[in-house]
Amino acid sequence: MKILLTGAAGFIGMHTALALLKRGDEVVGIDNLNDYYDPQLKQDRLAQLTPFPGFRFVKLDIADREGVAGLFAEEKFDRVVHLAAQAGVRYSLENPHAYVDSNLVGFVNILEGCRHNAVQHLVYASSSSVYGGNEKTPFSEQDAVDHPVSLYAATKKANELMAHTYSHLYGIPTTGLRFFTVYGPWGRPDMAPWLFTSAILEGRTIKVFNHGKMLRDFTYIDDIVEGVVRTLDRPAEPDASHDGKAPNPATSKAPYRVFNIGNQDPVPLMDFIAAIEAATGREAHKEFLPMQPGDVPVTSADVSALTAWTDFTPGTPLGEGVEKFVAWFQSRYSHK
Repeated sequence: MKILLTGAAGFIGMHTALALLKRGDEVVGIDNLNDYYDPQLKQDRLAQLTPFPGFRFVKLDIADREGVAGLFAEEKFDRVVHLAAQAGVRYSLENPHAYVDSNLVGFVNILEGCRHNAVQHLVYASSSSVYGGNEKTPFSEQDAVDHPVSLYAATKKANELMAHTYSHLYGIPTTGLRFFTVYGPWGRPDMAPWLFTSAILEGRTIKVFNHGKMLRDFTYIDDIVEGVVRTLDRPAEPDASHDGKAPNPATSKAPYRVFNIGNQDPVPLMDFIAAIEAATGREAHKEFLPMQPGDVPVTSADVSALTAWTDFTPGTPLGEGVEKFVAWFQSRYSHK
């Protein structure tokens, strides 16, 4: 298959591209290589992909309407994996317009490309953050998600609504994937695994929000990629049992699906820190702080729908995943 993969220089994007290339797909990767975090890390991720003859990279911002339309028209992709987005809950408090440009304008451009070029299936990144103020756990795709607590979450909920509209109007199969706290080698520098590991190895103090009273469904990158590829291979279909009088938010009479991808084993934040301490052989200096605006105390995934659809259940143990991340981090940054 010929696949467009947006956000190819990103954490999940690079790993997903590798999986597709290794199985023989042709992948055209796009990314704007912005400076939200160190662009060199993004370049180094791309360097993992360029040896594959089936990979081509195009530097392009998805908010560039004409550029995106031209790429779709020229390449005639079979399927699209849309992972490009402005990420981060806390950054959305500082730079909201970046989220509108990338996550809303950019997503419309991708949807329009799919609409006008007979794309067989669009798989796109949503987020566990859409669950917002929900307190019932584990989070299910059948739960209402109408109370976001950050602009980032609101844009991801908007993506799901926009995708459904295009599935309904134009018959485009779309699948949204709500990722739960992804971690692993080549991860993002703004996320807790990187921040904690770097600080512990350098003897700096780590910031522990909500005084450590948080639960996170940490999901290892290999599990995320497996979920992305398996859903890509099974395009969304209309749900014949969908009842408009009591609608299931995760399905539709249109070819539309939404799935959680999480480890379904929420871990106390303090246990996660302990796992990093064990992997590094060092104790963390901790500063306990209140909850940050836009954050939530618990994330927990019900993945039964994903398992039923793809016959796959994420399950990499936390200790194993943390060890792999810390080993990669130490090899890259030569900490002793």
